[in-house]
Amino acid sequence: MLPLCNWSCFSGCLPTRLPSILLLGLLYVVYVLTGGAVFWKLEGPPMVEQMRSAREELARLQKNMPCLNEETIVMVAKVLQKATSNGLSLKDNHTADGVWKFTTSAVFAATVVTTIGYGNISPTTTAGQIFCVFFALFGIPLNVVVLNKIGKYMLVIGRMVSSLIEQKLNQKRGISVLVHLISFMSGVTIFFVVPMLVFKVFEGWTYSQAIYYCFITLSTIGFGDYVADDNPERVYPDWYGPLMGMWIFFGLAWLALLINHSIELLEEYNKQWKGGEGSEDAGDAGDAGGQADTETVMTEIQTPDENPP
Repeated sequence: MLPLCNWSCFSGCLPTRLPSILLLGLLYVVYVLTGGAVFWKLEGPPMVEQMRSAREELARLQKNMPCLNEETIVMVAKVLQKATSNGLSLKDNHTADGVWKFTTSAVFAATVVTTIGYGNISPTTTAGQIFCVFFALFGIPLNVVVLNKIGKYMLVIGRMVSSLIEQKLNQKRGISVLVHLISFMSGVTIFFVVPMLVFKVFEGWTYSQAIYYCFITLSTIGFGDYVADDNPERVYPDWYGPLMGMWIFFGLAWLALLINHSIELLEEYNKQWKGGEGSEDAGDAGDAGGQADTETVMTEIQTPDENPP
């Protein structure tokens, strides 16, 4: 049973906060259901047409090859599915190195700790599955810490550039927004436009498919319908896999920076919207806090650890 003072505080806060929580939850449910309805209308009819076309092709195949009964077709389909899932190409007698080569395994490890999880490959042995559990158990928190740390350092660099430009131009209004915009456009170019061109060349995708893959990967959704360095009928250079891992890691770090930028911009707009003396005091406090964060991070950069592990 809760103490009287805690219960009174709880009951005092509940009427004011509960309606906002319910409204936010209702907005979330409506948003998800609306998205489901849109996907249903966009993807449902084409899927029905594809299923009808597949049935016609299957009937045509059985007509042209009477020796192939339904059981034989199912058996051949299973063999083909197993071969392609193991990285074996049946075209032009070309044999790939298999799914679990080192570069592909490294990219798989990156997708595990970043929680992307394409689903195109997965460990099948008992030892591999157990190791994957413990690897993810410790790797996912480590990945979050590292990405947040890199995002904070990149944010500090942006603040330093903003301060430098403000001192040179002797003007504060709009400089921070301009720096954030330049940072955003640079990140879009490096992590979306350039990879889109690379994937078009090495994967044979269209521009829309490549940009779709970039977003699905860096947002850690990871459907697995498009996966780079996974086509057994293509020969990839040795640097392609490691470059993929670096792109995923630094792309997620840039995404963390983008989130920090968005929070900072919202705080600035909130200060300007409030106005008055109270907001000026809050702005001074926020500037002091941001300067303190910058000084803290710069101290970490410049001062080595006295007791390294």
